[in-house]
Amino acid sequence: MRKGVLELCILSILSHNEMYTSDLLATLKEAQLLVVEGTIYPLLSRLKNEGLLKYRWEESPTGPPRKYFSLTEKGISTQKTLKITWQQLSESVNRIIK
Repeated sequence: MRKGVLELCILSILSHNEMYTSDLLATLKEAQLLVVEGTIYPLLSRLKNEGLLKYRWEESPTGPPRKYFSLTEKGISTQKTLKITWQQLSESVNRIIK
């Protein structure tokens, strides 16, 4: 269940703008979703292989080039679908636990 939620969170963050992995991790941390690099890198690779993400390389003035991720058209569509599913699930669970 957490895996699906994390996927939704990553796609939602990237739906606003492209992002470097460490910035993505910082955004998740700000939301109090603690995710380690060992979790995020395989997930980003899987999402890219599924055609949901694309990336571009940008030179860094302080080290090796950086990979910036963004959504593909399929990623945008998937994010919208996952968001609707999450909202329906959340409403159902909230009705039960009240």
